[in-house]
This record gives sequence, structure tokens and C-alpha cells, in this order.
Amino acid sequence: MAQYRISEAAGLLGVSDDTVRRWIASDVLPVSLDDSGRQIVEGADLAHRAQERAQQSQHVPGAPENASSARNRMVGLVTGILSDTVMSQVELQCGPHRIVSLMSTEAVRDLGLEIGSLAVAVVKATMVIVESPKDNS
Repeated sequence: MAQYRISEAAGLLGVSDDTVRRWIASDVLPVSLDDSGRQIVEGADLAHRAQERAQQSQHVPGAPENASSARNRMVGLVTGILSDTVMSQVELQCGPHRIVSLMSTEAVRDLGLEIGSLAVAVVKATMVIVESPKDNS
């Protein structure tokens, strides 16, 4: 089973090491010790916490709830807009993830998007590729 040190867990969750330590201290995130006596978080526990955080962050304050078949929703901030008269490229920063969308410039205006706006990237894809890092041991 995968195990992660506190700094690795923090990086994967997009929070500080101190936040992970607070979660451990308040029993939000279980921890154990490795053979060297360092605190480690089991991969399954980390995945569960990641899902909890994702569910908490999926709602945009003040936005109406919409019914949708898409399950891949990422809340973020608009960090870039490049527009011409017809098309626009909109960049969102959703936690540690950069999402780029191409849409009509009219849609950008209709949505009221500007740098710093809160937005939700909804992804519905027919194919997703999953990669696993090679084990270097």
C-alpha cells in the first residue's frame, strides 16, 4: 500500500505541511510511523481526505445549483483571458491544476469572466489517460 510522508501528503492535497499536521493532531487524518519513526499517511486515508476536500470545494458561493451529468468539476480563479473578436482562451487555476478552455468571446462576456473571477471548470471527456510513476527502487 502507498504511504506518504507529511510533506508529500501536503503537496498532493495542495496544503501546507502545518495544515496536514493540524489534521493529524485533530484526528481528521490518521497517521502511523514508518520503520525510521517518521510519521506517514496511508494512501487510502490520503485519498479519502482528498475526496472530502474536493466535495467541500465544489460549490461556488452565491451560484445556483445546476443539475449536470458531468462529475469532473473544479472550482478556481480566472488567471488569464486572451480574446479576439470571435474566440477566447480562458485560463483557470484550480488548486494546483491549470485548466485552459477555448470558448467564444461572446460566452466570456455572457459569463462575466475577468481576471480574478471565480469560475468552475466542468470537464466531460470521452477518454481519460491515467499514468502511474515508475518505481525507482
